[in-house]
Amino acid sequence: MNAPFTPPARQPATAQDLAALPLIEKWISFATVSRDSNLPLIEWTRDWLAVHGVQSELTYDDTGRKANLWATLPAADGETKVGGIVLSGHTDVVPVDGQPWDTDPFVATVSGDKLYGRGVTDMKAYSATALFMVPELLRRKLKRPIHLALSYDEEIGCIGVRPMIAKMVDQGFRPAGCIVGEPTGMQVVIAHKGKHGYKTSVRGHEAHSSLTPLGVNAVEVACEFVANLKSMARRLAAEGPFDPLFDVPFTTIHTGVIHGGTALNIIPRDCEIAWEIRHHHLNSPVALFNEAKAFGDSLVPAMQAVAADTGITHRQTSVLPGFATDAASEIAQMGFRCAEVDGASQAVKVSFGTEAALFHQVGVPTIVCGPGHIAQAHQPNEWVTLEQLAWCERFMRRLADEVCID
Repeated sequence: MNAPFTPPARQPATAQDLAALPLIEKWISFATVSRDSNLPLIEWTRDWLAVHGVQSELTYDDTGRKANLWATLPAADGETKVGGIVLSGHTDVVPVDGQPWDTDPFVATVSGDKLYGRGVTDMKAYSATALFMVPELLRRKLKRPIHLALSYDEEIGCIGVRPMIAKMVDQGFRPAGCIVGEPTGMQVVIAHKGKHGYKTSVRGHEAHSSLTPLGVNAVEVACEFVANLKSMARRLAAEGPFDPLFDVPFTTIHTGVIHGGTALNIIPRDCEIAWEIRHHHLNSPVALFNEAKAFGDSLVPAMQAVAADTGITHRQTSVLPGFATDAASEIAQMGFRCAEVDGASQAVKVSFGTEAALFHQVGVPTIVCGPGHIAQAHQPNEWVTLEQLAWCERFMRRLADEVCID
């Protein structure tokens, strides 16, 4: 793996140092778990922006219970569509059910040098800090427009951002760059892996467990398939190809869910496997899937020799593309300056997916940079250090220096 990032030396931050903390606290107070509506947060944000003279456009999902928010701060010359910078974040958070929290997850709580709460890292602190900067950006007058893009249902497949980006393109917006504020420890991320998800279904043949030769055990066939996936994963880890800038420098294959069987004394007829490939640019996910499928196909003749209606089928369940932005691009160079890091020598690549790839796909050069670390996301007692939040505020103020006239 790549060498650990060493941040610039900082003075310890306190809650009193964080001007954006009240807005962060407000955002955390909205329990926008993906299964629930995000409208209370979106409508509150729309109204807050309206107080500052900024109009928002909301796009709703099919149920009307969730919405994206797109808002534009125009440039001083009136330009709203060309050459702007998008500050992008998602509003949904993962559930807290069954997690042993020591504090109320929907009350942002400062303890020592950390802020606790669901979403403080992933990723409400960034979005609330961007929102906090709106009055200053307007007061100082913009050389180019700034867009706020707040989406729903990122956590369950980057769902909401897709129609928002489609509308952005249809309406003629052509941003010069995008900054997605997922937790990166305030490192500037210029690439992440793509992800292909699959569901493999094994159809066996039921029989009494005392007569195993008369049945085809779907669970055992599935286990052979999974063992081959693990063998492929070991090969990739040992032999690469490698990209040392990634936190995990090789393509990974992972099995997440296996479900099959009904009772111990019944040879199981059905078994399903949910698995994924997280790939960098040096591997083809299609080629790896085809390799896995070929192994599954090799198991079928023995299955059908027992029962003709047996087999193995595959369905792709998700695709999130990877992305890579040139470290020499304008948005990357701006990111390095705002994050106070030493240019491309400290650019990194990550294995987790973000909405950045979808902005990149429509021609918007994108980086990922936000406070906190992905290892703290989705956990009980999710936290971010006050120092990271202070760093994010400095990032936003330096961004204002880049894009404002005054």
